[in-house]
Amino acid sequence: MADSNQPADPKRPDLEESTNVAEAHASLIETGAAQAREKRIQESGMEPVSLWVILASAVVLLVGGGVLAAGGKLFDYDPQPEGYIRADFDEGGDKVAVIGPILDAMMKRGKKIYTAKCNGCHQSTGEGDGSQFPPLAGSEWAQGNTERLAMIILNGLKGPITVKGRAWKQDMSPPGIVDRTELAAVMTYVRNSFGNSIGDVVTPAQAASALEIMKTRTPGQVTAAELNANHDKMLEGEAMDPATIVDFETLEPVSADPAEK
Repeated sequence: MADSNQPADPKRPDLEESTNVAEAHASLIETGAAQAREKRIQESGMEPVSLWVILASAVVLLVGGGVLAAGGKLFDYDPQPEGYIRADFDEGGDKVAVIGPILDAMMKRGKKIYTAKCNGCHQSTGEGDGSQFPPLAGSEWAQGNTERLAMIILNGLKGPITVKGRAWKQDMSPPGIVDRTELAAVMTYVRNSFGNSIGDVVTPAQAASALEIMKTRTPGQVTAAELNANHDKMLEGEAMDPATIVDFETLEPVSADPAEK
């Protein structure tokens, strides 16, 4: 007698005698239909956006933009504070503030120079690195007489120096500032940043006198003793009111009245 566990047809081992072919076929069809419905549910809302919806949105944006550009206030933003004068550049250039207080002009220039040449040691905050390089924030050397500060920047510093009651021994190499305008700008920036608020401007003419003083001393880094003995004074040259209106490019005084330009 044949074993009931053996398939009825050896050539079709997956078809057993107990299999109801009609029921299996119906079950397979029902399962496929359910899977198809589930796929449609998962993809609901993922259909491509109609071309008409895209075109209608584009029309609304174009009309709205034209209205705002014609007389709206949304884009009527002036980034410059009161007191600045604008100059219209030819050939369709944007309006840029080119005239304003000399303190603002020097601070803008000085920040760029400081970031490029001083950040590495004294940090962007002016607090120094806490171990080798002293702070400029609250420093008596930064806020003191300008000739002494200029000699440090131009020549570098050697030997110990006391800053805010703490002794520092790390030598400072000169940062390579030898242009009078750069020197004036970075000195002005240091004296009016990081909580320092001297409020004065070191002018290019005063910085030029510092360059002449540098030529009279023996080349090399300065020491704290030399600074206090020979350079603890203000640079010669006429002072300038920080509110003086100047051309940002030339730093020359100009009239604040557009009618006099």
